[in-house]
Amino acid sequence: MKRYITTPIYYVNDVPHIGHAYTTIIADFLKRFYALRGDETFFLTGTDEHGQKIEQSASARGKTPMQYATEVSGKFRELWNEFGIDYDHFIRTTDDYHIKAVQLAFEKMRERGDIYKGEYEGQYCVSCESFFTPTQLKEGKFCPDCGKSTSGVKEESYFFALSKYQDKLLEWYESNPILPSYRQNEVINFVKNGLNDLSITRTTFEWGIEIPNQKEGERKHIIYVWLDALLNYVSALGYGGDEKNMSFWQGSIHLVGKDILRFHAIYWPAFLLSLGLPLPQKIYAHGWWLNEGQKMSKSIGNVINPKEVSDEFGNDIFRFFLLREVPFGQDGDFSLNALVDRINSELSNDLGNLLNRLIGMSEKYFSLSLNSSKAKEFFPTEANELENLIAQALPLVENAQFHRYLEEVWKIFSLSNTMIARYEPWSLIKNGESEKTEALLVFLCNALFKGTLLFAPIMPTTAQKIADSLGIEIAPSSFEKMIIQNHYQERFEITKITPLFPRVEKKEKEEKVEEKKAEVKVEEKNPLIKIDDFFLSDLRVGEVLECKNVEGSEKLLLFQVDLGEEKPRQIISGIAQYYNPQDLVGTQVCVVANLKPAKLMGLVSEGMILSVKDENGLKLIIPQEKRKNGSKIG
Repeated sequence: MKRYITTPIYYVNDVPHIGHAYTTIIADFLKRFYALRGDETFFLTGTDEHGQKIEQSASARGKTPMQYATEVSGKFRELWNEFGIDYDHFIRTTDDYHIKAVQLAFEKMRERGDIYKGEYEGQYCVSCESFFTPTQLKEGKFCPDCGKSTSGVKEESYFFALSKYQDKLLEWYESNPILPSYRQNEVINFVKNGLNDLSITRTTFEWGIEIPNQKEGERKHIIYVWLDALLNYVSALGYGGDEKNMSFWQGSIHLVGKDILRFHAIYWPAFLLSLGLPLPQKIYAHGWWLNEGQKMSKSIGNVINPKEVSDEFGNDIFRFFLLREVPFGQDGDFSLNALVDRINSELSNDLGNLLNRLIGMSEKYFSLSLNSSKAKEFFPTEANELENLIAQALPLVENAQFHRYLEEVWKIFSLSNTMIARYEPWSLIKNGESEKTEALLVFLCNALFKGTLLFAPIMPTTAQKIADSLGIEIAPSSFEKMIIQNHYQERFEITKITPLFPRVEKKEKEEKVEEKKAEVKVEEKNPLIKIDDFFLSDLRVGEVLECKNVEGSEKLLLFQVDLGEEKPRQIISGIAQYYNPQDLVGTQVCVVANLKPAKLMGLVSEGMILSVKDENGLKLIIPQEKRKNGSKIG
């Protein structure tokens, strides 16, 4: 099977930050995972280099736009090479073949009748390279995406007939191409509200791709940066040229940030429909990495440099943390203390300690040479559990649940460490049960082998060190044999290596975040309030889209609640002792919607779910009948 994995092409207005690294590392994981599974893969990344903002930034630095774009594009390529990103092609929108492909696509759309000339009058955000209607703006003039001031634009423009494809887009969404599902719901709601035709050229600047076959005397039109940029996904495969790699397009997986989902899930498929090309197979939309609850911004000075983190802790650890720490699709708060906790618990205690114990016991009892055909015979229950863990883990990749995938893989190492504690190989040897001891160690080697194959796409250097120690190979043939066919290897020749993950001491005391109780304690004598005080509370009905336990807490549940807004609210509630999270999905709840966001266990909570508690326990307050999400409670 062919797999085509893409990152967005990154805009060359700034140097790479942790958000860029997150997207690219996930794409690299997918490329390595599918390649290890035996699929034929093509991984694309690159830079988006046209537009008014680039023209302005270059001018401010006394450079030509090409000089400036080349300089910043080189920083992205350099960082990905240092991170060992295994991309197959790095595209620049200034590449000749891309320019030809964009002009060809423009002409095809025009011939189809999907492009026409008119005049655009409205607001334009230079920072986002986006047009907005007055109703979309904040406070009448601010960009709804980045919050910066927009400028009024009135100029001749070519338009793309986006409204023509509204129904076809809604049909496509029925195949569930966008993950997580609540992101798809956001897109569907946006499209159902009606699509306006899209202005796709500008005449007020020059840095971009000129439209083809411009008439003599006509004002010079530059193709809108998003039409230009999005076409990179097919131009890189040869669209409009030799098309030698276009067969990969059938298995396309786009990785994007939530802030550019609209362009990829509405504009891009509409362009493809106009060109008669297949639509993307999947679009994975992730959240933002925050710093102390704030979006990272150069102007605020809270941007985290991914290279500095990687240099200090190691590239494999950095990759593991980004995929493990936050559920894909949600915003995450980057914390060095949280990273250190992952190192000391899951990497050092669970994985590193397992390998160390295996090496030590193999050397002490069997001179580092193990041979047993009875691993499954002696331990059938654990063998069945191991097989189930692998079966549960694999589908999670297809569903973009990467943190859950790692969680299931790490259960393999927990199972292995539990077996050592349960069977006490030192006691077995003492009691003369050498055969069972060797079978146990061989079972543990197999479990470690299988687990290593599963996390190798995330931590390739660590996986290779374990492979060197166990005398195994990280290869598609190994994956097929050990994971798909559930084979158990009988012989292992162990080589001693240094510990994988020495414990790391925290550089500063971690701020302890106390769990806030779900119920609000009030004084025995409640003070009277005025009706105006009551109406300060914004109480609304919302539907639970997702609900799960907060890792590391016995009390907290993490909700995604639809309050009829543009995106779901993330709310944390201390009711895990009273409800199974799966049972709450689809339930309508009552929410205090105007609480100031709070941070619990490193996660941001954007409201409070109301409940009642007495001697009989706790119950959520829910509407007697289903009501429209977002309905105000009065």
